[in-house]
Amino acid sequence: MIKNVIIFLSYMLLFFNNSSVADENNKKLKVGLLAPFSGEYKNLGKSLLLSTQLALDEIDNKNILIIPRDSGSNDKKKLNIAINEIIESGAKAIIGPVSSSAFGELKKYNNNIFISLSNKEPRISNNVINIGISLESQLEAIEQLLIKEKKTKTIIMYPKNKYEKFINEKIKLLKLKNYKVFKYNSDPRILTGEIKKLTNYNQRKKNLKMRKEILEKREDEKSKRELKTLERLYTLGSVDFDSVIVIDFGNNLKSVLSSLVYTDVDDKTVLIATVNQWFDESIFRENLIKNLYFPSIDMKQFKKYNKNYFDAFGIEPNEIAILAYDALGLIYYVWKKNNGIDNINDFFIKEKIKGKTGTFEFKKNKVFQELKIYKTENNKFKEY
Repeated sequence: MIKNVIIFLSYMLLFFNNSSVADENNKKLKVGLLAPFSGEYKNLGKSLLLSTQLALDEIDNKNILIIPRDSGSNDKKKLNIAINEIIESGAKAIIGPVSSSAFGELKKYNNNIFISLSNKEPRISNNVINIGISLESQLEAIEQLLIKEKKTKTIIMYPKNKYEKFINEKIKLLKLKNYKVFKYNSDPRILTGEIKKLTNYNQRKKNLKMRKEILEKREDEKSKRELKTLERLYTLGSVDFDSVIVIDFGNNLKSVLSSLVYTDVDDKTVLIATVNQWFDESIFRENLIKNLYFPSIDMKQFKKYNKNYFDAFGIEPNEIAILAYDALGLIYYVWKKNNGIDNINDFFIKEKIKGKTGTFEFKKNKVFQELKIYKTENNKFKEY
């Protein structure tokens, strides 16, 4: 099946190329697609192309032409060649690039609008609009969750790496009145020791031992019942916070959650939230926090999109390919609304836009996603 998809992609690229050159009708909407069809991230590029095809099928308007070009993987020369070919084909709006590292090159093409899939910065800059699920939007959603749950002592955790400065800048935008920042080492061998200190684990362990020793010397029924209860515990005493935000993902996130379990942080009393969670069910198969909150795109739409993608192409999509689907929908909406696309100001829409990823809007020169909060409960994802 995968081999057939690759052959199909080759024909699709050829078809798009020939159609874009042959068609001279100004009434058509020509949309460029910058995707890495070669190099390290070529599988992502193929997934983005298929996702735009899925969007085309749903829009069902023969006046839309997609012009895909290979932007390579971290290849500036290939990127610029691709952009110039797209522009020469007559496209004003371009989906891509995927990474914000290419933004410096985009400044050369002020007459074009790039709908980037990057999630690094929601701010609309010059000719680039980022529609990735930004950290800023996610933190804003978590902040509202903590306010609703009346949490007042928050620990914000993130790893010591090259993104520290960026994360710190986003944290400063929060309106939380009482929070502490805790930076940790991503090495699991060091991480657990750091979280032990954060949670005062050793002292809480001693508290339990001392209390059990006292109760063991007593013969009354009340003491015996308490001792029986303490036998099921690992520590005694609460931690000095009521909520945690972990800004991490993948295996690093799992290491943090595992360390919180090991240090006996009670997720029934301490609200634990994270970011960049795309309904990854592997989180259920680990010795991890059972009650985990996270902001995300609309789960029903995400699952429906994944099913439609699989039914159409026989393979699973890359998780961010859904953004290309919404990018084409956004461009088509603006084109229909304004009877064409002239410049980036056409995208400053006052009303909210609803896509597969959920609802988003343009305000204060930024793109904001209205994310829903989900919770892991009994090995399922449940909307908060």
